[in-house]
Amino acid sequence: MSRAIALAAGRVGLTGENPAVGCVIVKAGAVVGEAATAQGGRPHAEELALEHAGPQARGATAYVTLEPCGERSSGEASCGERLASAGVARVVIAARDGSAFAAGRGVERLRADGIAVEIGFLASRAAALYARYRPRTPR
Repeated sequence: MSRAIALAAGRVGLTGENPAVGCVIVKAGAVVGEAATAQGGRPHAEELALEHAGPQARGATAYVTLEPCGERSSGEASCGERLASAGVARVVIAARDGSAFAAGRGVERLRADGIAVEIGFLASRAAALYARYRPRTPR
């Protein structure tokens, strides 16, 4: 999670209305994928990290600084859906996201697909990333 927080910290202020998120995917003790939210806010950190990990994501643990989205304003697959489709076995989340696109929906999606979810790991360190973040509501 420390690495995910560092990745996100490098994007604060560069992601438009979206929060800066870091995602690190670990399998058998090795990092197989990592990313931060792209400049302007898209793609999201999880989708970039999954792309980097490829098939190695199956059975891995994803460390994410902010709760994965459960819905996308664009209508594309949410990060929760993408993590589930990739076969990630466990998701460790630092902070909850109050956005209407997440707000527990990402966690619900992951758990409904049988993925183990832990929330609050290094939450106090991640909190600084989201001090100015104002969650959006659907339009």
